[in-house]
Amino acid sequence: MRVDSCLAGGVGEDEVDAWVRAASLLHSDGDAMDIAVREGRIVGVRGRGGDRVNRGRLEPKDLYAWQANGSPDRLTRPLVREGGRLVESDWPTAMGRIVSESRKLLDAHGPEALAFYTSGQLFLEEYYTLAVLARAGIGTPHLDGNTRLCTATAAEALKESFGSDGQPGSYEDIDHADAIALFGHNIAETQVVQWMRILDRLEGGEPPRLLCVDPRLTEVARRATVHLAPRLGTNVALLDALLHEVIRRGWTDPGFIARHTVGFDRLREQVRPCTPRWAAGICDVPAGTIEEAAEVLGTADRLLSTVLQGFYQAHQATAAAVQVNNLHLIRGMLGRPGAGVLQMNGQPTAENTRECGADGDLPGFRNWQNREHVADLARLWNVEPSVIPHDGPPTHAMEIFRLAERGSVRMLWISATNPAVSLPDLARIRSVLSREGLFTVVQDLFLTETARFADVVLPAATWGEKAGTFTNADRTVHLSEKAVDPPGEARPDLDIFLDYAARMGFEDKDGGRLVHWSAPEEAFEEWKRCSEGRPCDYSALSYDKLRGPSGIQWPCTERAPGGTDRLYGDGAAWAHPDLCETYGKDLVTGEPMGERWYRSVNPDGKALIRPAPYLPPKEWPDEEHPFQLTTGRTLYHFHTRTKTGRAPRLAAAAPDVWVQVAAADAARMGLAEGDLVEVATRGGALRGRLRIGSIRPGVLFVPFHYGYWDTPTGSAPAPGEAGRAANELIPTLWDPVSKQPQFKTAAAALSLVARGGDPPDAAATGPGGAGRRQR
Repeated sequence: MRVDSCLAGGVGEDEVDAWVRAASLLHSDGDAMDIAVREGRIVGVRGRGGDRVNRGRLEPKDLYAWQANGSPDRLTRPLVREGGRLVESDWPTAMGRIVSESRKLLDAHGPEALAFYTSGQLFLEEYYTLAVLARAGIGTPHLDGNTRLCTATAAEALKESFGSDGQPGSYEDIDHADAIALFGHNIAETQVVQWMRILDRLEGGEPPRLLCVDPRLTEVARRATVHLAPRLGTNVALLDALLHEVIRRGWTDPGFIARHTVGFDRLREQVRPCTPRWAAGICDVPAGTIEEAAEVLGTADRLLSTVLQGFYQAHQATAAAVQVNNLHLIRGMLGRPGAGVLQMNGQPTAENTRECGADGDLPGFRNWQNREHVADLARLWNVEPSVIPHDGPPTHAMEIFRLAERGSVRMLWISATNPAVSLPDLARIRSVLSREGLFTVVQDLFLTETARFADVVLPAATWGEKAGTFTNADRTVHLSEKAVDPPGEARPDLDIFLDYAARMGFEDKDGGRLVHWSAPEEAFEEWKRCSEGRPCDYSALSYDKLRGPSGIQWPCTERAPGGTDRLYGDGAAWAHPDLCETYGKDLVTGEPMGERWYRSVNPDGKALIRPAPYLPPKEWPDEEHPFQLTTGRTLYHFHTRTKTGRAPRLAAAAPDVWVQVAAADAARMGLAEGDLVEVATRGGALRGRLRIGSIRPGVLFVPFHYGYWDTPTGSAPAPGEAGRAANELIPTLWDPVSKQPQFKTAAAALSLVARGGDPPDAAATGPGGAGRRQR
């Protein structure tokens, strides 16, 4: 335990009026903390020592992001578009316009004219309310979250292997594992406190062996026993070779396989020809190093694997993530301390988006193809099953924007996310958002790049200004309480959704109010009813219980009142055909396999071992675009910098975009550190200062956080002009299974614009540098 803290200058702990319970809202760790309040203002934070997730430790975003709450450009009144300009208005006018447009479109075009695109940063109570009003109030299938960009593959991989979403492992497995494998997961910059936990182990008496799969020489890679830097787009080939070696060397658990899985024979046949030498030719890594990695994985007594965006946003995303699950299934590495898999989240409440049904699925991990699941949800909401859209797969985010582009979606409500910076092919997204005939509502804290396209902008309250619960990447539920009032007329997102539901007059089949709760705790109690008896069971949780010393992992039931550390040690409990969340998809085409197929291959409800062949990416480097471009994150920022870009310490640590290139490539091209360079793809161009080294030759890395709100012009680049948003460069491609965009496979060119300049700040400080100095 180590309690980290940060208070505003001149404020001592004895001058704090109150400490209010919360947890971090800028990564998926869920670091528990308390908010310091003085004279009605947030003046700092401190870690909570008794919490199971972070034991009092905080990382740079935890320590400083609260400063953005008081940013002078917070939205404090609704805005409406008049004569082409956004002007201040009031709540009755703003909500009146939204309700009027909703009713007009419902009457003229039906529920599929309306779509909702939400976040991974709201609270559980808000997602559940949004899911009820969208699914049973409006009746639209068009509801998804920006979790589609970061955690859709995690959810799909878990469903494909275990029949249901739900994280098998626990952060505490870090404390027990004798081998930790990180697949496309730069944990030193994305889940910093858990990296601290790994560092504790590495410096301890029995350090675990570390395997890192990453094209960059990150801090994780530097500490790894084995580092694999495969060619981008070849993750499935690498995993097939690792599985080949584990099976060939006899490092499997035949008893576990027989008791708890189906499909091993198909996997064995699939990977039989996938030797390390075969994979070396595809992945461009030494065959001997692949064999060393396989030994780390195959000889561990307690193996923990984590997976994140290096796999999720890449070619064959779901197929690759599922092969990591396969590794644990054939080794029997589940359900005991140190033996588990963490298909990680990128966002703090991505788990809630998924379990509440705000990400395209049905609430409670119910199966949209199972009529009884739909009927059960209809009974809970007291509506007819036909009201809940289930005659086809729910609409994913990329399809929602395509439908808006075509004109069939005519109203798009965007809450707490910034697609004008975060989605691929930004020129196209700007064109969609500015399309005549699309009525856009944006609900956010600031006038983001996206909000500037809106017809109505609703000022929202944020963390510290409202109450609710959220669940981190290892199923730990925390309560975040209100510490201060929001500025001006800003409202909690829950209040906005409740106001909309009331104005729309949504009713159940008996004429009662469909959304009949009025406060966060009431919404939580309703969610508990929805989750009871499902994998994500919250039935024994309560706000009072969550005011205890630590967050609690679901499922939390009468049989497990203290929560549940790990899942699936005794088999895939939710994989039975009557219980499962999905009947599976083809890992190559993404086509649903169907109930008949699922029942035929898995009648007893075991974990599914799903093999996949390697397929080359659609876009390879060529003479005109000789590099591969990958985008990613930096320690000091979160998503599109809506908050971290307004926190002075974090903004100063990494103020602008940069381009990372291998030293060999820089020398060959005559480039120097700090040169202004341009990266161009078939989709667009970007300019940034050069950072040399620590990356695989032939690969360029660009952080995706940077948009336009804090540039001198505050506007997007003109056609043909280079910008600084990485997603200007990314084509519209997505994984066929999870529908998650591919941000890591574009072919790119690099050229010099101007010599000299200061090196990029983040390059100079390195991961954690600025955070340590400021602390």
